[in-house]
Amino acid sequence: MEGASDGFEAVASEGSGAELSPASSQREPGDPAGKPLPPQPAHTAQSEEGWDQQSSQNSVLPKNTAKGTQTVSRIEDNETLRKTEESPGKVIQQNYHMPDVITVRVQKASILTGSDSFQEVDVKIERPTYNKPFLGGFRNVSTGVEFHNAGSQTKPPKRPHKGIQLFCKETQTTVEKNKPQQTRNATSTQMTKIGLYVSNMTDKLITPGKYFTAEEYHKRRLEAVIVLQKYFRRWHAVNLVQNLKELKRLRLAWEAEEELRKKREKEEKLIREYEKKLNPKTKEDFELLYHELQLWMQEETERINRTLTGAERKAALCALLEEETQLIACIGMHKLHANLENQQKSILHLLRKCAQPRRWKAFDGKITEMDTKSTLRGKELLEIYRSLTKEGIPKDERISVLLTVKCTVQEHDCKLTQEIVALIDREIDLLSRDVKECNLEGLRKRICTLFLQYIKIPEFNPEVAGLLKVPQDPLTLYKKVYFCHSCENYLPSTEFPVAANSRTIGRCHSCSRLENEARQREAYLKYRLILEDLRKSEVDYQDDSKIVFLVQLPDMQYLIENIWNCQSALSASSDLYDLVMVRWDKQHEWSPWNTILLTKEEADAHLKLCNLQKTYEAPFIHKMEQKHIRAKNYFAQIPVMSSFLHTSNTQANENSYKKHSSSKLKK
Repeated sequence: MEGASDGFEAVASEGSGAELSPASSQREPGDPAGKPLPPQPAHTAQSEEGWDQQSSQNSVLPKNTAKGTQTVSRIEDNETLRKTEESPGKVIQQNYHMPDVITVRVQKASILTGSDSFQEVDVKIERPTYNKPFLGGFRNVSTGVEFHNAGSQTKPPKRPHKGIQLFCKETQTTVEKNKPQQTRNATSTQMTKIGLYVSNMTDKLITPGKYFTAEEYHKRRLEAVIVLQKYFRRWHAVNLVQNLKELKRLRLAWEAEEELRKKREKEEKLIREYEKKLNPKTKEDFELLYHELQLWMQEETERINRTLTGAERKAALCALLEEETQLIACIGMHKLHANLENQQKSILHLLRKCAQPRRWKAFDGKITEMDTKSTLRGKELLEIYRSLTKEGIPKDERISVLLTVKCTVQEHDCKLTQEIVALIDREIDLLSRDVKECNLEGLRKRICTLFLQYIKIPEFNPEVAGLLKVPQDPLTLYKKVYFCHSCENYLPSTEFPVAANSRTIGRCHSCSRLENEARQREAYLKYRLILEDLRKSEVDYQDDSKIVFLVQLPDMQYLIENIWNCQSALSASSDLYDLVMVRWDKQHEWSPWNTILLTKEEADAHLKLCNLQKTYEAPFIHKMEQKHIRAKNYFAQIPVMSSFLHTSNTQANENSYKKHSSSKLKK
């Protein structure tokens, strides 16, 4: 470096802080000379170990690729490191990579002999693992060359962690400051003395009060706290009582509302039943009507047998029989009218389904509808049929409807359409002659029947193909048609009631209904409602329950009447319209041996229970188990139920083993 004495050579090693920064090694001549850089405490490049501040010549070692050594060259006093790098023949390569070990030749000057000697030293290069900080430096006054302060070549060792969390002084202690303060106004006190009188009329005499100790002070505080607690507890008790009163009022209001709701529902149910008996329309309505007739017959027969004897009894029984016959005939007339209404409703329902557009649900939940060619055809035929069956329309409008029907059926030439066209021409001719409408009823019914037959042909109405009960291909019925020995008709399998314990095909639905109306006159509506509610509840569980769909209406009737005695297991309520069947243990699927008959409110409370053994008493649980055993014995005769019985027995054995083992462990 510049200003060093002779006899030493400057060696620039990679990673040393003494290297000049290319961006800041030169300054413009106009800069003020000798201006120091930001000072930071560190050694400079001239004070590194092995260097003498009196040396005047430095040397730079160019790369020797063959031996991995550095050759020393002299640097004059008026030369800088930048000049040596830029001089020809001494340019260091830009992509130079320092090897791990280099050999340095050091010149030593002997004072005694006055001669120079050289010594080769192996220097191990340590690669820096971190970026060295900028430590400041200074600038040469004469040449304007910058020198940077350099730290040690090796990374300083870290202090060992003592395992104790340390804090700085500012966080350990608080800063205290003493500051005197003077009052705002200077005051003084003047007393009476010789030659000066001060009035004491406005003075106040202050006498010391009674002194009390710390114990008395804490005692007074405790008494005050007790007073506060008393008032707070009183306030809290008043609020608690008011809340309880409000809850009681709400509970009583809810109970009264529930009572009114139940009473209202019961009245509405009675009104509906009464309307069904007065104007029966469905099969269930006529079933209830025949059941009421049977109950009335039994009551009258018991009354006659109890009050009359001999010839009077026989005459009363004959009169009762005649009255029953008249009632049965009246019920039959109601059934005929209901069948006509139901037939017309079923026809309109079929035509509406043919005219219904295609629907599907999109990903966003919106329903999309689309009319196809076949649905438009169905809508057209539906409107024509409604116009054709309408009564009380003017003659001109009737003729227009008939012409529309004629144009519609003439699109297809067949025997049926030819007959419809001939009947339409006949009615138009009769209307032109002013024939009375009562004389045209038979002709109009015939036209409607033939046009309905035309609508039910898939060639003329494509949408009706998937709605007909009888498929177009008769070969599909061969494996699903059975013979009814009662009415001697071949019917599909859906027309036969098949019980769970049946082994052969019995009577069809119509024959069974006719036999029930003539003999037993049982009403299965209540059992049907219980079975439907049970199946809906089992579907909501989504645990793939199967047994509930194998149980039929007669099986449910036997289960309710013979095992559960038509009453709730808890409250003994016998209103079947208010009773439902639910699971006894909700963790397992429903079965006749895992069920209980309760009211709707009791069923909701039962399904919320988590532990039946802790909720119900032991005698009640034993009673339920006995009923389940009776149900198992009855349904064990059914072959389909045997596999489910085996599975349930296995689960019961596993549960009993777990309980037994857990009780042993507790002991």
